[in-house]
Order: sequence, then structure tokens, then C-alpha cells
Amino acid sequence: MLATKRYEYLAIEQIEFHHTLTNHRDLDQAKVSHLEKDIVSNGLFEPLVVWERNNKEYYLVGGFHRMAAIQGIRRANPGYFDRVDVRIVTGDPDEIKALNLKLNSDRVDTRITDYFQTVIYLNNANWSKERIAEFFDKSVSWIDDIVRYAPLATEAMREKLATGELSWARAKDILRKALKAPAGNEKQIIDSELAQPAGVISKPLPMQTTIKRLSTADPKRTFKVNSQDLYALLVTLRGKNVDQESIDRARKAFPLLWDEQ
Repeated sequence: MLATKRYEYLAIEQIEFHHTLTNHRDLDQAKVSHLEKDIVSNGLFEPLVVWERNNKEYYLVGGFHRMAAIQGIRRANPGYFDRVDVRIVTGDPDEIKALNLKLNSDRVDTRITDYFQTVIYLNNANWSKERIAEFFDKSVSWIDDIVRYAPLATEAMREKLATGELSWARAKDILRKALKAPAGNEKQIIDSELAQPAGVISKPLPMQTTIKRLSTADPKRTFKVNSQDLYALLVTLRGKNVDQESIDRARKAFPLLWDEQ
């Protein structure tokens, strides 16, 4: 069972890297540099998360940017941060792998492709879809879509999903067509669909326009939405690195915020 075992002040040399526990994308060197200055000035406010696999055998689970910053500080200042604050967790390998992704997915810029490998892994490890959904704070249908369609996604499709060039909704439409194609023709269908020009991309309204529309809307008008709809709305209103899937979801849930086409 996944649990926090204790908080401790641990020697930095005791923390190792495990090949299945990663940051899920390349480190942002600008962020690392910022953290180096911040940690030197203010200390390490948020502890690293480490897995105690066996007694006194520790692997980094969360805090990869902070660890890189600490390593940079130590290279420039020998003797600094010989020991660091850590949160020590225990659990079986499946649970720890899931926690590793969850700690990364708490970022607002997490991509759908970041979930593929781990969700499929947990499904194959006999986690129920309900358990996976609860762990990641997602719907069961969202998890079910990944289990059903992600194994079919080609490398080209994954790249387009990762960059935001392709929405997850559009990817699922393409993969449904591939599943209906004669056996052996799936990749040809996917490549053909990906080669087609993208449709018109929806764009959220500016914040001030959105506020005005809501303030003048019919006060009796109601919307039936869930937490993912609200999250999509906040992401689109933020207007930074917005993925098409979030825009599509927010537009469907809150149609009055967009000009009618």
C-alpha cells in the first residue's frame, strides 16, 4: 500500500536514480537555474520525494528539477547540501511508478502522452480502471480511452499530441477509423489522416471579453459541467501553452464564451 513512511534529513549520496522513475520529459534548464538561485537564497522549502525500496535504499520519485539544482549548487559550492529534506514513501513498484507520474502530472502543462505508458502499465498490472482514475483524479472514461487507443498511436501521432499540434479528440477519431480498416492497413489510415490539413482551431476569448460576456449573460442560464470542464476553462483563459483538447472541452461546456462560427 502506498504511504508516506516518514520525513527525514537524508545524505544526498544516499539518493539514487531508478531507471523506471523519471521526470517524463527533458529537464527545463532555465527552471533548474532559477531553482539554484532560489535554493541558495531561501533553502529547500519543498522536500524531495524518495522511495525506500529496501532498508536504506532510496530512489528519487519526485523533485527532479530540485535535485538537478542541488547538484549544480554542490558543484559550485562543495560542502553545500550534503544532506537534504526528503519525504520517504513506501509501496509496491506499480504504486511508486504511478506516484512518479502523478507528481509530474500535477503540473498544468502535463501532456496526454505523459500518461500513456504508465496508465497502460497499471492496466496490465491488473489495476482496475476505477482505481487508476481515482489515483490520477481523472474520469474512468478518460482512462478507458487511453487503454483502448494509446497502444495504436504511431510515433508520428504521439509527437503531434505532445506538441499540441493534434488534439486527443482528433487522435481518437483517427484511431477509430484505423480500427475499422482491414487488418494490416491501420498505419496507412493513420498516416493518411495525419497528412490532412488541420481544421479551424478554436481560440478562447480574451479574459476581459470573457468577464463581460458572463456578467451580461442571462442570470438564469445554467451549465452542467464537471471538474475537468472547469480545469479546461481555466487553462484556456490562462492563454499559455493551451492544448486543443482543453479548448474543445471548454468550448463545448461554455459555448457562450466563443463567437458563433
